[in-house]
Amino acid sequence: MKITRAEFVVSAASPRQFPREGLPEIAFVGRSNVGKSSLLNSLTRRKNLAKVSQTPGKTRLITFYRIDNRCFFVDLPGYGFARVPKAVKEQWASLLEGYLQNREELCGVVQLVDLRHLPTAADCQMFAWLQHYGIPVLVVGTKADKVSRGRRREQERQIARTLGLPPDVPLVSHSAKTGEGREEVLQLLAKWVSPAGT
Repeated sequence: MKITRAEFVVSAASPRQFPREGLPEIAFVGRSNVGKSSLLNSLTRRKNLAKVSQTPGKTRLITFYRIDNRCFFVDLPGYGFARVPKAVKEQWASLLEGYLQNREELCGVVQLVDLRHLPTAADCQMFAWLQHYGIPVLVVGTKADKVSRGRRREQERQIARTLGLPPDVPLVSHSAKTGEGREEVLQLLAKWVSPAGT
């Protein structure tokens, strides 16, 4: 998948605000500080397409980016760490789960985990939830440049074991700083958007 154009479309607070163009959608989900914005910016080669926040949990809406009039990248609210009232967290959970369960255009989810650490209970819960509903998943280990080459493979194995990754679910290490893993991620996403991989 070669991306030549990426544009912000809408940050939606309810399904009524979701785009109705019928294009395939790839959602990105992960903990609040795992680097979703950095991954989106890396994939699209746009420095400020997605705003990188220093405050974990700031993304409270579902944000849609149109990619080459071919698909949407969808930034879902981060889970964990957000210092917000319980009622607000429940509202986010309802919005996120409603999107994942009911959105017909959704063709796959990129779940981000921090390559430096083992997945949290929330990471494992999210992965199990996606598997339960039969949603295609690609796991991306972020911040790969902060993990030494010698430790990388073992860390990937530990993450796969902790999440319980089946053999058909890929795990790709990515660094927004060096671009490592970018092309591999895009190749895998292309298969979701165009099953023939074109």
